[in-house]
Amino acid sequence: MDLNQARFNMIEQQIRPWEVLDPQVLELLSVVRREDFVPLAHQALAFVDMDIPTGKLPGQVMLAPRVQARLVQDLAVKKSDKVLEIGAGTGFMTALLAHQAAQVLSFEIDAELARQATANLQKAGVSNAKVRHADGSNGAASEGPFDVIVLGGSVAEVPQALLQQLAVGGRLATIVGEEPMMRATVVTRTGQNSFVTAQPWDANAPRLIGFAEPSAFRF
Repeated sequence: MDLNQARFNMIEQQIRPWEVLDPQVLELLSVVRREDFVPLAHQALAFVDMDIPTGKLPGQVMLAPRVQARLVQDLAVKKSDKVLEIGAGTGFMTALLAHQAAQVLSFEIDAELARQATANLQKAGVSNAKVRHADGSNGAASEGPFDVIVLGGSVAEVPQALLQQLAVGGRLATIVGEEPMMRATVVTRTGQNSFVTAQPWDANAPRLIGFAEPSAFRF
């Protein structure tokens, strides 16, 4: 496989048509080697428009390239930003964020994936990101506030505990809802107690481990 051609095709045929047009994001996707973050058993799928399994449990996946790219574009990460990521996986999204931000703290609940992500980031020369093996569902309040919070999978609803860890002007991005119809959701903190929510596009994603599901019981 010609990896450079496959990467070019991914960007032009999957990512651009999904309205990812920010030149910095497109450049980032051509520089950060996605194939280096894909488990060996699935490397042939590195540039395919699909979620790639990364762990032993259902839902442990590397999100499709277009979904990751669109999330990065919508977050508009700046060089001065402090980023919190929940769900490092193998570290690809972590690497994208680190290239744009001042620093990234990423939580990964699976010990083996946390080790893989750390090794992958070191191999890629990323020095401003740290992967921590822990349940990140409650964030890291003692280390906030954060300018950007991103969740690497879906949740039933936006966690209020994480919104409170945003700096004013900060953005949180995740995928919210129930299959078959979930929405990418970006929440911006506009003041001490004020938030603005946008849901610009549809995307399904596996549930993040550790986040509460709403009760199915209704009066």
